[in-house]
Amino acid sequence: MRKTILVTAIGSFSAAAVIDRCKKEGFRVLGCDIYPARWIVASGEVEQFFQAPLATDRRAFCDFLEKVCKEEKVDFVIPLTDVEVDALQEWRQRAENLGVVLCMSGHETIKVCRNKERLAHFLEPLNLCRTIPGRNLAQVMEQEEDTGYELLDYPLILKPSGGRSSQGLKEVKNAKGMRHVIQELEETAPDYLVQPRIPGIVVTVDVVRNPAAEQTWCLPRREFLRTKGGAGTSVCVFRNPALEEQCAAVARALGICGCVNFEFVEKEEGEWYFLECNPRFSGGVAFSAMAGYDMVKNHLRCFTGEGLEPMGEIREQYLVKRYQEYRMES
Repeated sequence: MRKTILVTAIGSFSAAAVIDRCKKEGFRVLGCDIYPARWIVASGEVEQFFQAPLATDRRAFCDFLEKVCKEEKVDFVIPLTDVEVDALQEWRQRAENLGVVLCMSGHETIKVCRNKERLAHFLEPLNLCRTIPGRNLAQVMEQEEDTGYELLDYPLILKPSGGRSSQGLKEVKNAKGMRHVIQELEETAPDYLVQPRIPGIVVTVDVVRNPAAEQTWCLPRREFLRTKGGAGTSVCVFRNPALEEQCAAVARALGICGCVNFEFVEKEEGEWYFLECNPRFSGGVAFSAMAGYDMVKNHLRCFTGEGLEPMGEIREQYLVKRYQEYRMES
């Protein structure tokens, strides 16, 4: 009997690659999204589509998932966005009671990865990679207010500790700009992380780890063009043993299970500064499959008790995402 997978947020960048691979692996694939089916191309690519409530309303979203999983006898749930990963953190026990496997890392791993300040504090003493020093904005305000923020080393990047897809990220170039941003963020200031701006190219690494077999594979890409939400649209996939070893070590330390994506700033070749871990597929996970290693297929293997496939030789290559128009039924 075919197993059933529910894929969330199927209007997101990674959805096509995830749905296609799940179908090829023989799963019955269901999908959901907050928008109606006629707005979502992928709604026609799943066996059944459901319109979901906003995942920011965690209770409503989890109740919705529970209803669908019970009625459709769902075996696996794959979340595609951070906000859904956050909601599923609260649904773990209920999912387990239903016999549903959540295809994402464990509770403590997600807890660390989904808070940039906590993640930075976790990694800093381990010396596994270059991290960017940072302070909580509330701490900066307490320590620097008397100087009018004139002594800070600009430019700075301010980002929500629990942010996602570059939402709320702000670049501050001088003390005047800092005072303006603090006034703007006065109520939420304690939830922001302040870091120096490191110039360079964003490098995204798709990382898949099977902790049961202690296998990890990593595939980096430089992202030359990106959307405002941080999804790469023009990239170069490459291999670098030193960077991949760093990523594998960080994945082990964090206890990653399945596929996630790490982001770095590459200041110059061989000098990478760790930015964040997104504990779900990258928007450009299809690039890895095009280059020669299917991260989605191997993500599934982490939750079905199978080992990872070996990664063969992958040459450096430029890959570009294109957009296409579709006619949906009215």
